[in-house]
Amino acid sequence: MNTRPDQPLRLGTRRSKLAMSQSGHVAEAVRAITGRPVELVEITTYGDVSRENLAQIGGTGVFVTALRDALVRGEVDFAVHSLKDLPTTQPDELVIAAMPKREDPRDALVARDGLTFEQLPDGARVGTGSPRRTAQLHAYARSLGKRIETVAIRGNVDTRIGFVRDGELDAVVLAAAGLNRIGRGDEVTDLLSVDNMLPAPGQGALAVECLASDAELVAALGELDDPHTRAAVTAERVLLAALEAGCSAPVGALADLLADGEIVNEMRLRGVVGTLDGTTLVQLSTTGPVPQSYDEAMALGRELADEMLAKGAAGLMGERSL
Repeated sequence: MNTRPDQPLRLGTRRSKLAMSQSGHVAEAVRAITGRPVELVEITTYGDVSRENLAQIGGTGVFVTALRDALVRGEVDFAVHSLKDLPTTQPDELVIAAMPKREDPRDALVARDGLTFEQLPDGARVGTGSPRRTAQLHAYARSLGKRIETVAIRGNVDTRIGFVRDGELDAVVLAAAGLNRIGRGDEVTDLLSVDNMLPAPGQGALAVECLASDAELVAALGELDDPHTRAAVTAERVLLAALEAGCSAPVGALADLLADGEIVNEMRLRGVVGTLDGTTLVQLSTTGPVPQSYDEAMALGRELADEMLAKGAAGLMGERSL
């Protein structure tokens, strides 16, 4: 890290309103820690310019590679990612120096006429670009004795909510965290319970990444790290990595901390994989002591992945290509 106090630190960020908002919050925190100015460097990623369906272009990594390339080339000093966009393998030359305290991990429904999911009419058209959401939405609808039609959509928050405002769709599903971060949480008509809708691994959390060799910056950014968020997200991502190795069906996961009064003493990890039509879901959970190390969080994720694969998760192979 260049230690000249007047030398701005360069924060690499995607250009979207949500990314800029997330990065702005991190920039303020880093300014407070280091006493250094922080400037945002806007970087366009493949996922931002491609109009293809995310599931088709691979989903993972398409919003990340350009930011990581800029880090390695020395064009920016650190970068902020939505953690759910990060591939589960970490490049050796880069380190996630901080995972700040997680926002609400749940999925949110924005529907016409203020409707909740349970109030949507039979055959309602619901927009989402996510195979994970598609599978669980169909299963949730079926549990209510109705069916929905899911419609693949792309675009920023304005575009997606616009489909509902224009009457093209009855509802869209978005991450609650993103809506909260850009001040649009009041447009949510239903926060979907994780009992019906497990989020993407890492949803609601941010990753602050920099060069592993920049020890001074790694230490400074580390002050933003929230150990509970890191433990939970690590377990979720290990589960995802293990399931990706054994099956290509959409994966949802959430680790939450269970408190006995004021004392947090256990972590529950839940995972789901399913067919896109929601007819088959493998959903399991495991509970253990709150992980105190990366290895313990990994063990919790691997344990649940093994159980899910044994219960038939691997039999859902090939779903992504449907």
